[in-house]
Amino acid sequence: MTVLSRTSPSTGPAVTFTGLVPDLDHYKGSFGGRVFPLWRNEKGTVANLPPELLGFLSERYGKPVSAEDVMAYIAAVAAHPAFAACFQADLSTPGLRIPLTAAGETFSEAAELGRSVIWLHTFGERMADPKRGRPAQPPRLAAAKMPHIPAAGAISQSLSAMPDDMAYDAANARLQVGDGYVDGVTLGMWDYDVSGKQVLVQWFSYRKANRERPIIGDRRAPSPLGDIQPDHWLAEYTTELINLLNVLGLLVELEPVQATLLEKICTGPLISAEDLAAAGALAVPAKLKAKAGKPQHPDLPLGDED
Repeated sequence: MTVLSRTSPSTGPAVTFTGLVPDLDHYKGSFGGRVFPLWRNEKGTVANLPPELLGFLSERYGKPVSAEDVMAYIAAVAAHPAFAACFQADLSTPGLRIPLTAAGETFSEAAELGRSVIWLHTFGERMADPKRGRPAQPPRLAAAKMPHIPAAGAISQSLSAMPDDMAYDAANARLQVGDGYVDGVTLGMWDYDVSGKQVLVQWFSYRKANRERPIIGDRRAPSPLGDIQPDHWLAEYTTELINLLNVLGLLVELEPVQATLLEKICTGPLISAEDLAAAGALAVPAKLKAKAGKPQHPDLPLGDED
């Protein structure tokens, strides 16, 4: 899970997820942030959570709670626009605070929903469960809603037709990519952003003909290695684009469900930071902190603790 640290999220999901090893800019591609791995060790056997937390939650809910459940819960609660909108005043001070339900059934509902969110963010590589409609493959919208490229819209792979422009035609629900196009693209897919960074535009900026970026301030000049890039549109770019559009469409569909769930959590009984602290469920033992070292900050943000 990746989040901003020096600033606060403004629009879109407040947290993002990846099954790969991210850099500190992963959350939105810039402005830095923090990375919270699910596990402390390579084998995935030591949860990256305060040791007492899972036991406390399991006892409180009357059912086993895993590290995956906690991360999925956070995904359901915070990875959608309604979270930042709801807590905009609180987010004037950087640092996410996650409302933690006291109702076991609500926690389970959120954890299951969050698994779908993580499955989407990781393009089907994590939290897959075919029995629950999450196959271990790139996610797909229902056939009637699926973006597609008609024969006339094929994105040319010739050297002279490397696209340098992307635009959205709302009247025809069409994404124009150079001389080609994708039909069945909704406004929600096109507008989807992560704290002001429009995902489709950002994705295309790394694949278009001219990838030069302005040098701001005293930043050093780009490496000549950046000039080594494909001179034509690759077939894999088209596959990636279709995969991305499906994921964005499915995330947009989940947003109302997540917003309703967030309201249910916030208006229902909550576990306070004081409850967690009294149970020792926020404390990270000194030996684990020393082993992790600074400035990794291994604890996941819960309640009023970071």
